[in-house]
Amino acid sequence: MATSVLMQSLIASPLSKTRFTNSICPANHLPSLQRNVNMRVRCKVEEGDKDKFQASDLIPPPLQKVVDTDTSELTPPPTKKVSPNFIDVMAFAGPGPERINGRLAMIGFVSAIQVEIINGQDLFTQISNGGFQWFLGASILLTVASLIPFLRGIGPAANQDPVMNPDAELWNGRFAMIGLVALAITEYFKGGALI
Repeated sequence: MATSVLMQSLIASPLSKTRFTNSICPANHLPSLQRNVNMRVRCKVEEGDKDKFQASDLIPPPLQKVVDTDTSELTPPPTKKVSPNFIDVMAFAGPGPERINGRLAMIGFVSAIQVEIINGQDLFTQISNGGFQWFLGASILLTVASLIPFLRGIGPAANQDPVMNPDAELWNGRFAMIGLVALAITEYFKGGALI
């Protein structure tokens, strides 16, 4: 595939008149891509299928103008219904895994930086000095608290607020996951606390 892209870019580039590209793929050997006007495609109904199709099937129904006279009551858009099945919630493309991991990463990143500022301990020291029990407890609590609405069939709120919406939570969680991993790698190579 890369060779194909390279060859196409060499042929289409403005430098294609050079000796190098002309020796690889001369322009007079490229296929002609002209339209064949003499070629026609025809369709014919077989004998057994004549009763299945009618001429009225090919004509679309006329468009009807729909006028809504009652605009006093605006209904909100329907919310996305989440399947209350545990397998569907925790599927790879389901609503659970990324939201739960993002929420845990946001809590973990903020608490790791906070403890680092207060005590001066790096992330690995925090985990070895009793932080693992706190991490495990917080993980279980936040996972159960995040799963309860999903298992009841309630999805992320369709909030139209430009700051606090479900997409902002996903992006903040993604950045927190990246930040937590970057913090751990940086402190590992530095050999101590970041701050």
